Amino acid sequence: MLLGGPISTPPPSLRLRATSNPQNAAAQPSQASFQRQPPIYSITDEDLQSKGFLLRRTPEGLNLDHLNSVFVAVGFPRRDTGKIEVALRHTDAMLWVEYEKTRRPVAFARATGDGVFNAIIWDVVVDPTFQSLGLGKAVMERLIEDLRRKGICNIALYSEPRVLGFYRPLGFVSDPDGIRGMVFVRKQRNKK
Repeated sequence: MLLGGPISTPPPSLRLRATSNPQNAAAQPSQASFQRQPPIYSITDEDLQSKGFLLRRTPEGLNLDHLNSVFVAVGFPRRDTGKIEVALRHTDAMLWVEYEKTRRPVAFARATGDGVFNAIIWDVVVDPTFQSLGLGKAVMERLIEDLRRKGICNIALYSEPRVLGFYRPLGFVSDPDGIRGMVFVRKQRNKK
């Protein structure tokens, strides 16, 4: 799925302008062009904190065994924690929610990409015990905002078909403008 809206046009602040005056070519855009309205989230950081949830944007303090338990609880395969660590080092943006009482992750999402134009969101999970509290939406809203703040205009995600409805209200659409994703599958060789 892709975040709805123009998918190939960079935001105005990143568009190049033709100029015949070399002095203007080096001019910096005004600060006003970089100012954005503060995001409006469905649940505020303060409300989350008052319910015992802490938002984290770095892997510092993230117990990978506990994260793996959340992956397994939602139906993902158990992963090698060494590989999770490598994946997190190659992650451009991440957000996870820690439950203060247990100091364990209860929601998580991350994004990879080129850091300029494109990002893909991966591994969106909420511990089943903590689902229907708005944590998944809180994580996604903030992760999308973090990516957009970097100027990234093409945001895609991989999702299981049964949860596509969760992402639509966040602005994601399936196959905009006939765009189709493809996945490489290595063919198994017949052993003789």
